[in-house]
Amino acid sequence: MSRSTEIRTKSVSSKVRRTILKAGGTLLLSVFSPLNAHAAQILAVRVWPSEDYTRVTLENDTDLKATHFLVKDPNRLVIDIEGLELNATLKQLVAKIQGDDPYIKQVRVGQNRPNVVRLVFDLKEEVNPQVFSLPPVAGYQNRLIFDLYPVNPPDPIAALISKGDWSQQDQQSAPKPTVAQTVPDSVSKPQPSAPANEVTQEKSPQVVRMLTIALDPGHGGEDPGAIGRGGNREKDVVLSIAKRIKAKIEEQPNMRVMLTRDADFFVPLPMRVQKARKVQADLFVSIHADGFIEPTARGSSVFALSEKGASSTTARWLANKENSADLIGGVNIKSHDQQLAGVLLDLSTTAQINDSMKLAKAVLGEIGGINKLHKGAVEQAGFAVLKAPDIPSILIETAFISNPEEEAKLTDDAYQDQMADAVMKGIKKYFAKNPPLARNRMT
Repeated sequence: MSRSTEIRTKSVSSKVRRTILKAGGTLLLSVFSPLNAHAAQILAVRVWPSEDYTRVTLENDTDLKATHFLVKDPNRLVIDIEGLELNATLKQLVAKIQGDDPYIKQVRVGQNRPNVVRLVFDLKEEVNPQVFSLPPVAGYQNRLIFDLYPVNPPDPIAALISKGDWSQQDQQSAPKPTVAQTVPDSVSKPQPSAPANEVTQEKSPQVVRMLTIALDPGHGGEDPGAIGRGGNREKDVVLSIAKRIKAKIEEQPNMRVMLTRDADFFVPLPMRVQKARKVQADLFVSIHADGFIEPTARGSSVFALSEKGASSTTARWLANKENSADLIGGVNIKSHDQQLAGVLLDLSTTAQINDSMKLAKAVLGEIGGINKLHKGAVEQAGFAVLKAPDIPSILIETAFISNPEEEAKLTDDAYQDQMADAVMKGIKKYFAKNPPLARNRMT
């Protein structure tokens, strides 16, 4: 054996070394060829069904490459994942698909060929799939994401009306509107009396219209938000509080409400804004229960948008943390709608911020009656989710879930109901002083 052969074989086992010598060294190439390289490992599989879309997540120990195509009659989505061997974790995906999933009937998983696993999703209707990968972030390793969006999504305004059953008969029998649903007296006053020899004009009727509130429970799906020491997740707490606020809003005459998410799924920040604008919301209220690096941080806060920088170091820290939600929740950057992105740039107006501050002060005053305030004044920062250019928007930190005492409050039914009451009272106070007028919307 030559010295070069000896050097090449020192690092392999004696058994492999003997095989190499017998075969003249040709097996060395086979041992280190890509075909026999260590296959990627699927670490976890998760499914997030919702009316908006269904997300399937494969978390793995390396970046995976996937190709996909659609098949009709019946509708199927086929995905081939390279560099992967079928394992027990991936097989769990079959049981993760529930019967009430809006878009997936079932999934079949198999080894299509060496190092290639094939997933076949049997679909309930046509979908526009988005398949993309995400690098490691926060507590996640590499993720391969399949987002299944319906080809024909429901009309959000029609859905809102149907859920509320706002029929013509209901409108006629509704109680007389309060100040919150009328145009100010200065606008609705009748004209001065006409001279006797002229036809008297009819009194101008008060303008009454349905008020729409957009409630935005933060985080969701792949993004749990802050997690308390007791293991409670921000995404669960704020969804529960938002549903309580929703129920109280629906008890009000001439008010209806839209949730940006009504279940545990992820909604990108610009899409939250877009949802509110699609239903022509009069207000946008984002609900959070954030965490801080120190467990001693406590108290409730209300934030409005700032174009000139954060009002405090804490406000800046929280805004940066909330704005990173898309990185954690997972957004397909390649297909990011530029129109949605444009909403978040420089379209916010001074008028919107002024109205947001009024709403924030009204809500903060009510919240201060049930919990200690982190600061006694409304704070401002560049929260991306508050940048609807034509909707007064606020973000409420109901309490710090990272504080053990406040974590206990946030999971208490009585406290959640008190918080919902306080938000509702703040909204009503805002409308009482700032009656909404019919206004042109940006499209």
